[in-house]
Amino acid sequence: ADDLIKTSGYRVGPFEIESAILHHPLVAEAAAIGKPDGMKGQIIKAFVTLKPGQAKSPNFEQEIQDVVRERVGNHAFPREVVVMDVLPKTESGKIQRFKLRASG
Repeated sequence: ADDLIKTSGYRVGPFEIESAILHHPLVAEAAAIGKPDGMKGQIIKAFVTLKPGQAKSPNFEQEIQDVVRERVGNHAFPREVVVMDVLPKTESGKIQRFKLRASG
């Protein structure tokens, strides 16, 4: 329940957004968090890693937003997309969203 993102009156699970983002051909891993926003309550911020040997395209953020709009809905697209080398994980491999939230 702590991971639910409340944006523009909707409750969105990060797993839905992450699953949609993984449909982008360049993305290896994805994580989504809610970032505080004065207007919407929270905005969705996505963190992604790219598949080996891949580089971010010039319209990468827009492409990610379009994939999520198509698969989840217009209310759930990430307003920010950050490409990282690695996502923080536990020893068992679970993504640590709380560390991503702390980084902003």
